Formats: sequence, C-alpha cells, structure tokens
Amino acid sequence: MNYPEYLKVNELLTLQQPKSKEHDEMLFILIHQTYELWFKQVLHELDFLKISLVQGNIPKSLHTLKRTLTILKTLVGQVDILETMTPLEFKSFRNRLDTASGFESAQFREIEFVLGYKRENLIHIHDEISKQKLKARLETPSIWSDFLSLVATENYTINPQWQSDPHYQDDQLEALLIEIYQHNFPLSQICELLVDLDEGLQEWRYRHVKMVQRTIGTKMGTGGSSGAEYLTKTLFKPLFPSLWNIRAKL
Repeated sequence: MNYPEYLKVNELLTLQQPKSKEHDEMLFILIHQTYELWFKQVLHELDFLKISLVQGNIPKSLHTLKRTLTILKTLVGQVDILETMTPLEFKSFRNRLDTASGFESAQFREIEFVLGYKRENLIHIHDEISKQKLKARLETPSIWSDFLSLVATENYTINPQWQSDPHYQDDQLEALLIEIYQHNFPLSQICELLVDLDEGLQEWRYRHVKMVQRTIGTKMGTGGSSGAEYLTKTLFKPLFPSLWNIRAKL
C-alpha cells in the first residue's frame, strides 16, 4: 500500500471535469468539491458527538466539538479563495452550470438537520439516495436533544418538549441553563462550544452571502433560486436560541 493507493489520488484527480475551457472554472469546481469533503467530515464528527453525548462522555464531546469548530473556520477561510474570482470570471462559465446550485447540497442539508434546523419540505429536491439519508436525519434526535439527555443524567429535570423542538423557548429552560452555568462547569463548557458552533455556522452563512453578492449582485441564482436574496433570509437564525437568550440574565 502506497500513498496514492491509500488516498485514491489518481481517482480523485479525475473528478474535476470543467464544462468549459475557461481558466477559473477549475477553481470553482475544486472549492465546491472540497466543501463537500469537509461537509462529510463535519457529519462524521457530529455523529460521533451524538454518541459521546448520549454516553455521557463529556471529554470526548468537548474534543469533538472543538474539532468541528476548527473545520468550520476552514470552511469560512475557503471563501477568501473563491472571492479571488471576479464577477466577469464567474460569468465566463456560469451558463455551463445549467440548473446546478449549492442549494442542492444534500450534505449541508444533513448538517442542518443534525443541528435541529429540520425542514421536511426541502427533501423533495434531492436524489433518492439523499432523500433517504435526509428522512433518516429528520427522524433522528438532534444534537440539542442529545445534549439534554446528557443533562438529564446529571439529575436535572428535562421537559420532553425541549428535546422535541430545539427552538422551543421558555423561562424554565432558561432557568435550567443558568443553573448549569452557575454550578456545573463541565456542562457549561459544552454549552459554550455549542454557542461557538452556532456562531461559526452563522459566520459561514454570512461570508457565503457576501461572496454571492460581490460575484453576481442581485441576479437570480443558479438553479432558479433567488441567489443572495434567499441566502440573506438564512442569516441570524440561531440554532440554539435559549443559549443566546440567557446572556442577558447571567
């Protein structure tokens, strides 16, 4: 077994197949393929995090969250590379994309579902294999639900409704989280990393929006989407709102 065999390098390097002779299309393909590889790793880490939380393994949970956060920073950094492409350079091959759109990234949708941002109405746009994966994610407890399962093992009382809806907010849940921050340092560390994860995903969304705006402005996005207008609607929607709400109460 050698390096290219182990990593399937020769096969990997055949997967970049530009539809035009434009110089910049290769960069566009490579960046987005790299995103998909990182999305695969993020899902790998989040699935491991779910197991660690349910098993009550706080050290492993913290470690996995930190790795996931580092990957998110890499995803944000890759936008800098994509932004070296000018609007005219993108326009030179954009029509070759046909209906292809980042909106169709099933892996990113999986990440959203794992984190609790589940929208069943979006499953239909994907291929059959992706549909099955997304349906499974739809029925699987979110990271927030698994975190609350861990909290329950520490003799805290958990309302089942908090677990069924990651965006559910009430005074009792916030009071519980404040108590955790005040008296349970290990659990509060997980809370802070979940906030970091939430913030990291919002940062990636923001950079993505600005990149699209500087590349195509207000034009319609590929695949018939509204482009930057649609992406802007996804901004500033926290995954774990209760963890943000308690900031003013601590």
